[in-house]
Amino acid sequence: MLSNIVNRFYDPAFAQRVFDWLVTSGARILIIAVGAYVLIRVVDGMTRRFERAFAGRSDGYASAVETEKRVRTLTALLRSIVFVLIIGIAVVMALKEIGMDIAPIIAGAGILGLAVSFGAQNLVRDIISGFFIIFEDQVRAGDSAVINGKSGTVEEMKFRTIAIRDLDGTLHIFPNGSITQLSNQSRDWSKYIVDVRVAYGENLDHAIETLRGIGEGLSGDERFESLILGPLEVLGVDSFGPSEVVIRCLLKTLPQKQWGAGRELRKRIVSTFIDNGIEIPYQNVSVFPGGRGGSFGVRLEEAETGPSGRG
Repeated sequence: MLSNIVNRFYDPAFAQRVFDWLVTSGARILIIAVGAYVLIRVVDGMTRRFERAFAGRSDGYASAVETEKRVRTLTALLRSIVFVLIIGIAVVMALKEIGMDIAPIIAGAGILGLAVSFGAQNLVRDIISGFFIIFEDQVRAGDSAVINGKSGTVEEMKFRTIAIRDLDGTLHIFPNGSITQLSNQSRDWSKYIVDVRVAYGENLDHAIETLRGIGEGLSGDERFESLILGPLEVLGVDSFGPSEVVIRCLLKTLPQKQWGAGRELRKRIVSTFIDNGIEIPYQNVSVFPGGRGGSFGVRLEEAETGPSGRG
């Protein structure tokens, strides 16, 4: 048997057929392999150049490390998709040159793709949505966000899901394709809103100047000066209540630092208003005996006197 094979190689007709295949189909297979390799190298070089272009950059108040991590995640996914496509196409073209009938392969791949598209359409939707969420940098791990009405801190981001943990410690996991509303509460900077209620009889200009002074004192405090991005904005009278005038204030801070600075601001407002005799209205509760059955009634009344003790 071995001798027959050797004799066939010495057969001029067989050798000619082998030579013809090598210079035609064989050469084309070599060109396909080289072309696929070159395309892979080009794509790899372009994605790595893209990574280097964004390496070391910061986006808003995000660190350069976070930006680079996001870019690497995206380029890794793009490389994987392009590499699989190039290799798959090259293999099919090479099989055709060998002489195999690739029609059943293409038909089978089409049927498989159709089955996958029907069976995993939610999965594909989640992955595509996750890609655009990461690509557009809509939210990052560590951000405070509201997703579909649930608020919390983003703990983990994947191409299929986002996980946030609320103040109760509950971890909420959302498929990316099901996200209909995403609100980022800590993108670049944050603001804290304070509505200060002042009695009608007070001097509003004096109250507003006092609020500005409180804001300056908070900004000058070494514990908070690095967290606050601007002076306290006292917008002025925002609305009228039954027994008070509402003055709205805005405090701009670093992302996720608004709550700590805002609580300190509220504490200082109450203390300073009391020290300066500026009245903050509040309600009194009066309890009085009811009718039959010994029940009691409760009535809420606006205070006639504020913390300053004035009538």
